[in-house]
Amino acid sequence: MTKDNIFMKASNIKKVYAHSMGQLEILRGVNLEIKEGEALAILGSSGAGKSTLLQIMGTLDRPTSGELVCDGRDLLVMDDEELSKFRNAEMGFVFQFHHLLSEFSAIENVMIPCRVAGENPKLAQEKAMNLLEFMGLADRAHHYPNELSGGELQRIAIARALVRSPKILFADEPTGNLDSQTSLKIQDLFFQLKQEMKLAIVVVTHDLAFAKRFPKVYQMKDGQWVHP
Repeated sequence: MTKDNIFMKASNIKKVYAHSMGQLEILRGVNLEIKEGEALAILGSSGAGKSTLLQIMGTLDRPTSGELVCDGRDLLVMDDEELSKFRNAEMGFVFQFHHLLSEFSAIENVMIPCRVAGENPKLAQEKAMNLLEFMGLADRAHHYPNELSGGELQRIAIARALVRSPKILFADEPTGNLDSQTSLKIQDLFFQLKQEMKLAIVVVTHDLAFAKRFPKVYQMKDGQWVHP
């Protein structure tokens, strides 16, 4: 257990891109602490910098400067291979688009992180099926993405994100590509996961109603927090 139950701490995170007209500041010294098992939302309009912050916290991108510590480890001193292994073991990701592989069935898609990690195939399949059952999709396990609805595809993507029992789940506009009724079901699922799996959840969204369902909400504008 980390100090004060802080699982992840981002300190003075800056992201700057150089271009022909000078420098573009995407993040302007952002600080954020995430406690073990905590659920929070990051709210902001398109271009606010929230997705960039999520990608940096999830080690999918590196900041221009700042510090990022997760589970007591300094992530920014790791090389790409170390980060990849840490990410696969500790973190799960859900995006607006499901990014399932069309040539693989539902259960094969869910198993991918386990196979990448070299887990026993039989155990990986068992874990994947258990998650599909939890998602109410056991009967769709051997269907392919083109045979599934949008809501089913996103639930499978969530199962894939959870198959290695991560400690934190990052979600970037996870309901942005769904109709309103399906969106509410996926929102409910996130809070069910929070309750039953005790994992930390960070959701980036521009949906105010969705954000307000979280016990903690941060609002971002122009690469920094908007304080009340």
